[in-house]
Amino acid sequence: MDVTDREIKTKNAECKPEENKGPSVQIKVLFFARARDLTGLTELPLELSSGSTTQDCLNKLVARFPSLEEILGSMVLALNEEYTNESVIIQDKDELALIPPISGG
Repeated sequence: MDVTDREIKTKNAECKPEENKGPSVQIKVLFFARARDLTGLTELPLELSSGSTTQDCLNKLVARFPSLEEILGSMVLALNEEYTNESVIIQDKDELALIPPISGG
């Protein structure tokens, strides 16, 4: 299933919020650069409700690591090694990477 298919399913899920309740999914979150510095982790297993979006993942992560708020507006997300947005529905065993802007010199 590609990102476009997942976005379509997200729109359908928004129309029927009752469908978002049910079994949970387990994903792996990867932290890079500043996100790794702010959390002290390189990766984290995360459990969410079935039908959750990448935005739901971010909300849960910020609740656990409030310092991530610092980079929310400037980072990009990758789901299973493909850039994505906050409205994509996650699936069991997905891998979500938080990629802040990289500075160098």
